[in-house]
Amino acid sequence: MDTSALFSQIFNTVFPLASIVLVGFLYARTQSTDMTIANRLNINVFCPALIFSVMSSSDFHIAQYVDLILAATAVVLGSGLLVWPLCRWLNISPKTLIPPMMFNNSGNLGIPLILLAFGESALPVAVVLFLTENLLHFTVGIYLMNPRSNPLNVLKIPMIIATLLGLVWSLQGWTLVPAVKTSVDMMGQIAIPLMLFALGVRMTSVDFSQWKLGVFSGFLAPLSGLIMAFIWQYTVGMSAENFAYLLIFACLPPAVLNYMVAELYQQEPHKVASIVLIGNLMSLAIVPCVLFYVL
Repeated sequence: MDTSALFSQIFNTVFPLASIVLVGFLYARTQSTDMTIANRLNINVFCPALIFSVMSSSDFHIAQYVDLILAATAVVLGSGLLVWPLCRWLNISPKTLIPPMMFNNSGNLGIPLILLAFGESALPVAVVLFLTENLLHFTVGIYLMNPRSNPLNVLKIPMIIATLLGLVWSLQGWTLVPAVKTSVDMMGQIAIPLMLFALGVRMTSVDFSQWKLGVFSGFLAPLSGLIMAFIWQYTVGMSAENFAYLLIFACLPPAVLNYMVAELYQQEPHKVASIVLIGNLMSLAIVPCVLFYVL
């Protein structure tokens, strides 16, 4: 691929994402916007529909993605281990810094990014990576915040329920009635643009009082993920195609969910908000660089 075609592909991948985020940002700047209900619907209805739509598809076989699941798990957990020693040097609580470095924006940003970069055929990969990160966030992430939390509570989360149902559906080889499949597919298609729009709305609340921590973390999150991805590739190894997916996953900024969890447990939410939102802003420069390497 020549340079002009490469830059064109990167632009065509990044611009649709950035433009929807920008629309959300500009709308929220000019209109009072409460995304509470929309976000709740996305988490409880549209994202589960997207997950089940992909996993119940006749051509989805979970065994094809085991290598990718293991690699993504290593990236998430390994990032936390790499960052842990820096907490004392930065004089910041591990509970504040480590979760945003581990749990990336594989939903709002990761799914549409992989979809646009690699095409419709990569949607199952994007969903599997999102599920891996999400499951780790709702288990390991919550345990980091509260070691006394009940791990079985994860079974009450609609996205996890949809995952389990989709897994059973896939393993049994069942097929949905066409009319039902169309309904589920249509609800799932709402999830991705709504994620991006909601991210733009969230950007209006960037707290620049902690900008130094936010900028440092904006580099640290993708750097720690990419280091773990290369370590995995050189020690365990995987196909070039899967490694490309893994690199995109590894360079993603912190997930917005980190801020919500920090707020729930009162774990310095203002600092976490800066880490998350400034990190997502910086990803507009970092992600294209990784795309250039991958493509």
